Amino acid sequence: MCGISGFIDFKKNSTESILSSMKNSLNHRGPDDSGIFFDETPTYCVGLGHNRLSILDLSMLGHQPMMVDHLRIVFNGEIYNFKEIKNELLQDGVTFKSNTDTEVILRSFQKWGIACLQYFRGMFSFVIYDELEQKLWIVRDRVGVKPLYFYYFENLFLFASELKAFHKHPNFIKEIDLGSLALFLQYSYIPGPHSIFKHTFKLEPGHYIEFSLKERSIKPTPYWSVMDSYNRPKLNISEIDAIDRTEKILTESFNYRMVSDVPVGLFLSGGFDSTAVAALLQKDRTERLKTFTIGFDVSGFDEAPEARKIAEFLGTEHTEYYCTPEDALAIIPKLPEIYDEPFADNSSVPTVLVSQLARKNVTVALSGDGGDEIFGGYHKFNQSIKMSKGIPALRSVGAGIMDMINPDYLPIIKNQYNFSTRYEKIKLILRSKHPAEVLNIISSYIPKTEVDSIVLGKHEQLRTNFDGYKQLSNSDYLSQLLAVDYITFLVDNNLTKMDRATMSVALEGREPFLDQHVIEFVAQLPSAYKIKNGVTKSLLKEVVYRHVPRSLMDRPKKPFIAPLSVWFMDRLKDFFIEYLNDNRLKSEGHLNFEPIVKMRNQFLSGKNINHQKLWNILVFEMWYEKWMKK
Repeated sequence: MCGISGFIDFKKNSTESILSSMKNSLNHRGPDDSGIFFDETPTYCVGLGHNRLSILDLSMLGHQPMMVDHLRIVFNGEIYNFKEIKNELLQDGVTFKSNTDTEVILRSFQKWGIACLQYFRGMFSFVIYDELEQKLWIVRDRVGVKPLYFYYFENLFLFASELKAFHKHPNFIKEIDLGSLALFLQYSYIPGPHSIFKHTFKLEPGHYIEFSLKERSIKPTPYWSVMDSYNRPKLNISEIDAIDRTEKILTESFNYRMVSDVPVGLFLSGGFDSTAVAALLQKDRTERLKTFTIGFDVSGFDEAPEARKIAEFLGTEHTEYYCTPEDALAIIPKLPEIYDEPFADNSSVPTVLVSQLARKNVTVALSGDGGDEIFGGYHKFNQSIKMSKGIPALRSVGAGIMDMINPDYLPIIKNQYNFSTRYEKIKLILRSKHPAEVLNIISSYIPKTEVDSIVLGKHEQLRTNFDGYKQLSNSDYLSQLLAVDYITFLVDNNLTKMDRATMSVALEGREPFLDQHVIEFVAQLPSAYKIKNGVTKSLLKEVVYRHVPRSLMDRPKKPFIAPLSVWFMDRLKDFFIEYLNDNRLKSEGHLNFEPIVKMRNQFLSGKNINHQKLWNILVFEMWYEKWMKK
């Protein structure tokens, strides 16, 4: 795993020193080696920067930027099947200088052009500079495991694995996009392709950009979409055959993620996803896998005892650590640096901690991300389908009646937890016309109507991939919801969380479920195999039951999140008092201070206020102080 950064500057104001500063800002992603390439042409200057975390071929032959003929590359990620591709190229007479997957990418590009992407199984973002053709190729993997931001304004093009590199360029204009801020407050993350800054975007998963430096034209092009798999006809296959084939494909995918020249471990939460990874990998190995778990001394949050039992059953070498409020206090001030774009999933705190724990023993860690989105593990899928039922006219009448009632005057129930937000969501749900619209509403921590009252100033209502279900012509409702979650919550929440947390300690995080062969097969399976008689993730559970006793697995699911609602009432409440005050909010001018301070005071006085809403605002304020007040 690595960090990449660079620029194309048609005004030729950029320098080698600026490039070095951009690269150095990403040292945490690759502390083992680094390099830059800088050149000036008559019409532009170009810079490529790289920070290397050595995983394959630890020698200096893996140094980047790497050059083959007139092609130069900076690469972040892994091509898991690089040996097979290399063998095919060797048979065609291609010669190699190293044992790296980086060189395989360059040689593949040299032979097949951009069509080489169809050969790669892995997680990757890379940039290839073709000096002869004067083109830049910017690529992101199919699912979006590896990040890639780009900025293009006033003849300056920047790219990097993380936004913090852009701040090192003196001509980067860091102007907040209020539409993106609204999205962040709504979802607790910023859905792609948007970012917190204007003129700045995330390259979408499964896309590449062909940048002609002669014509100064950018051409984004999709090369893979999960929608294609969900649009294919469902397979005519028995449930037992589906389980057999799923286990086979998962086993192959998981084993690919064990390819490494450095120690590999696994995050083990005790849930079905991480247990599936651990069980399928340990069953054919004599050496004990290293597994890592974070626990909490708060009832309802702690899965460490269950993870420990599973580790004992599988025979892994297990390490656990109990997170305390003091640990959270130490991590929270670092979040704006680690997540250099506002990001408020509070499981980022334990994810950073488990990454720190694992890094003491391994350089690569596998997680269970993607299992819920592929196999139907979230209750929100069933909820969205059920809540969208009913006669549209009657649903609309119900919403109209609710509009006429002031929820503050409702006795007893107005004091229920998060009542005002739930009331607003119900109105929106009643007016919705599709389960995917309901999923969008359920996924919002702060309803859009409430967000509009918090964000000051006119802001654009930005398009998101929550409307991606419209691309699915013949799919059933569950398939449509799974596809939407795959291109929204999975990419911009879960994968962002894992990438930044692991990379903050130079740990390579790998997601074994997110192989294209897995989703391309499972997407075509009947939905009844995924959620069966109301049981979520039924297909994956049947795979796990073959290797782990039901008695260890069948228990209520607990969220992998820090118990912030408990801690904020005690040792962490000072964060709310310091950052969510009227003087600070007034001076910054982005957020309406009155509803925020009122909500804060209600929460601190013990009212049933949704702490996640306040957490979202707190995270933005901490981020603002870190990145906008310099």
